[in-house]
Amino acid sequence: MATTRTARASRHRYLTVPERVARGKAARRTAPRTSHAAWAPAANRPDPVALLEEQAQGRIPELVPIRHGRMLVSPFTFFRGAALLMASDLDGTPRTGINVQLCGDAHLSNFGAFGSPERKLLFDINDFDETLPGPWEWDVKRLAASVEVAGRDLGFSRRDRRAAVVACVGQYRTQIRESSRMTTLDAWYDHLDADRIMAWIAEETAAKRLDRRELKEAAEDIARARTRDHLRVLSKRADTVDGRLRIVAEPPLIVPIEDISHPDLTTRDIERSVAKLMQSYRRTLSRHHHPIEEFEYVHAARKVVGVGSVGTQAVILLMRGRDDRDVIFLQAKEAQESVLERFVGKSELPNHGQRVVVGQRLMQAASDFFLGWVRVKDLDGRTRDYYVRQLHDWKGGVEVETMRPTGATLYARLCGATLARAHARWGDRIAIASYLGKGDSFDEAIADFAVAYADQNERDYETFAAAVASGRLAAETGL
Repeated sequence: MATTRTARASRHRYLTVPERVARGKAARRTAPRTSHAAWAPAANRPDPVALLEEQAQGRIPELVPIRHGRMLVSPFTFFRGAALLMASDLDGTPRTGINVQLCGDAHLSNFGAFGSPERKLLFDINDFDETLPGPWEWDVKRLAASVEVAGRDLGFSRRDRRAAVVACVGQYRTQIRESSRMTTLDAWYDHLDADRIMAWIAEETAAKRLDRRELKEAAEDIARARTRDHLRVLSKRADTVDGRLRIVAEPPLIVPIEDISHPDLTTRDIERSVAKLMQSYRRTLSRHHHPIEEFEYVHAARKVVGVGSVGTQAVILLMRGRDDRDVIFLQAKEAQESVLERFVGKSELPNHGQRVVVGQRLMQAASDFFLGWVRVKDLDGRTRDYYVRQLHDWKGGVEVETMRPTGATLYARLCGATLARAHARWGDRIAIASYLGKGDSFDEAIADFAVAYADQNERDYETFAAAVASGRLAAETGL
């Protein structure tokens, strides 16, 4: 035990600013910035279809075809569901040796707006299912590749796509350098809120890099996000049945819990199981007295969400406060092993729900007031890890599929800056900034990588589509 403590202490030895700068400069020798440009599949590269089949194991069988159907829509939706495949590919790329808390799935659609506990509308990363400590450049490469892949889906020219990728990575570099000059607490508190976003967009419009239509659309998106709260979900997803609130079924995407449970289980059995879940979850919340104590469980349903996570268990819980207008919706989402673990090592945390929560708290400027985790034996007899959060709280996002080149470039910059802020909180922002430097050699190298990897993604998508056409993989489209 003493040896372990000593090793851990030496691993986290305090470094001075000059030592951290030197660490970044030294990384240029082990992984030159231009070395990140190259990409070629390894000779023993896994079959992408085999990896998807592997991921299907342990998922809800009837939902796996929905996952495949959503991935089949386009190379971009395939990319969204192929985090494991890209993690496998990144394992063979150059590493600087500087780790951060990774998102693990930092693509364009995993950023968005949400309400902070202080009721500010923030823009940040919003998906942490794969979070784990690892090489900072992996998140940057996945984000950059997603910009290139999305640009191809949208029909952007080669020049516009490269401009968007370079802008994204360049903004990451600019922000991490700015964060490196901040005090420790300033770097942790730094965030991007709606007011700063609108000011940024207004500056771009004044400089004629955006048109006024895009400025108007951004303002409408922000206003719309503020309306996406529990009352809106209540009006869309719930109704009164026999005098009690109930989540409305919309199979196979929303299925009330009593319709998927074992026939021998009674309503009382289900309520006892949920009560046990809530009691365990409550212990992971950070406050001694928490608003959750004023809410009672009303109803639950399984809800299919996203692309990559389809097939894992995801349950929405309707909770009632003082009356039927005082409600919250919680989402309990299954947390499985991160796709990164086989490449960067197992999580040190005993619960994958806890892994997600800890990663989110480290990376986000402000986390959900109701964020917690739980491990329970489900009604089907299987033990699962979950993380729990609010289903909607001023949630907003950009429709990537409808962006124009100028708007896409600005959005890519927002995502690049946001990722840098997240990395700066736990990672060695000074070493990363020192490694990146003032020039754009890293930006251009990653843009080259993004092109090569988007080519690979298209080949993988074709292989995947062929597997669906042949019947090897089942896919249900339109859901």
